Amino acid sequence: MSTPEGRTACVIGAGFGGMALAIRLQSAGIATTVVESRDKPGGRAYFWEKDGFTFDAGPTVVTDPDCLRELWELTGHDMDEDLELMKVMPFYRLNWPDGTNFDYSNDEEDLRKEIMKLEPQDVEGYERFLQYAAEVYEEGYVKLGTVPFLDFKSMMKAAPALAKKQAWRSVYSMVSSYIKNEKIREALSFHTLLVGGSPMKTSSIYALIHKLEKDGGVWWTRGGTNRLIAGMVRHFERLGGTMRVGDAVTRVETEGKRAKAVHTASGWSQRFDAVASNADIVHSYKDLLGDSHRGKSYGKSLTKKSFSPSLFVVHFGVEGRWPGIPHHMILFGPRYKGLVDDIYHKGILPADFSIYLHHPSVTDPSMAPEGQSTFYALVPVSHMGKMPINWDEVGPQLEKRILDEVGRRLIPDIHDRIVTKFHYAPKNFAADLNAHMGSAFSLEPVLWQSAWFRGHNRDDVIDNFYLVGAGTHPGAGIPGVVGSAKATAGLMVEDLSV
Repeated sequence: MSTPEGRTACVIGAGFGGMALAIRLQSAGIATTVVESRDKPGGRAYFWEKDGFTFDAGPTVVTDPDCLRELWELTGHDMDEDLELMKVMPFYRLNWPDGTNFDYSNDEEDLRKEIMKLEPQDVEGYERFLQYAAEVYEEGYVKLGTVPFLDFKSMMKAAPALAKKQAWRSVYSMVSSYIKNEKIREALSFHTLLVGGSPMKTSSIYALIHKLEKDGGVWWTRGGTNRLIAGMVRHFERLGGTMRVGDAVTRVETEGKRAKAVHTASGWSQRFDAVASNADIVHSYKDLLGDSHRGKSYGKSLTKKSFSPSLFVVHFGVEGRWPGIPHHMILFGPRYKGLVDDIYHKGILPADFSIYLHHPSVTDPSMAPEGQSTFYALVPVSHMGKMPINWDEVGPQLEKRILDEVGRRLIPDIHDRIVTKFHYAPKNFAADLNAHMGSAFSLEPVLWQSAWFRGHNRDDVIDNFYLVGAGTHPGAGIPGVVGSAKATAGLMVEDLSV
């Protein structure tokens, strides 16, 4: 087999998956161009600078830093040359309406004390759950997380091991088999919401997140998550890669069963030996490949699948420093399962909500002006296909309700302290990211939309068109999309070496 040197590739979209794939391809000697529609790279990992504050769009939780370090190590470089990761402790503080706090971390002694406060008998159950999490981590992440599922046979080969781990059960169901206390059940099952999955529907394989966090910790990139993207861009360009930013791809030209060229809004076009899309999966097929029969047919079938919810995010800067509010908090509402049902099934905007509160300036003061603090408050909401409401009308009302709740529970005079604020709604995900129905995490991570049942890392018909990112295997989240890049890069390097 020859090497892929002299071959060319285009990666559409400069999110985490796209940049990770581009680095791998460039490291292998494939001349790679990344084309990004927005004014700066990052995709969902965007940021805004306003009134002296840096507002980071996220994702805010960086886990498994080794999967990122590997991108630099491919060419003998060190990630620390380009960015600084800062440890976050506790990982999350969980807070309930009755005032209960639970600090979740990988400090085993502290974590056991937290469990003891709520239910001493659940300490032993937690030990058994952690063993289960380690087992599914080995099967679902180590063995399968970077392996492409291109045919049903590969899925069936993995099925017995997953069946042995009861993968058909939900994370919440599995946690409940070990844990009796409802608050601890919520503490050990909410993580699926961070990758777009309902704790009551997402496969118990996702319990592997606990092992991932326990071993690798939770980190923040100094300056914001987008500084991690900036470091990836710097490294990619150091290797000779080409960035084309602020120019949306409008069409992937095909000829027969081959992707032939990429065309953009500015009129630029170029031929490539291979094309990979980190764009939204429906947008990739329905719009970018819309001139081809494959794009039309698969795009149509994708719209019938189940998509993750969207998010409503309030970014705000306030007067004062708040050392008592940790970097990450979950402010649970009065309901758990009922609230999840409203979002995932009923498609209604409930009167209550759970809030993911992000406070980066407590770890990294550079995110806010001296004596001030940066926050965002995030609530999951149904995507626009389930809940077609007017966000121009509802957005300001929901923003106030969320800030009222943060004020009630943490910052009593919050409205007097706010220096600047803005919100980001499902319609913004749709407009800025071409996200189908404003979904924040692409296809819902349920068992029947996982592995082979998800978008394939290499298309089944257009044999030099590939996917990377949340819509393909293994799914959303930084480790997930970086894992998809490894799987897809392996295919592309092999195909381009023929």
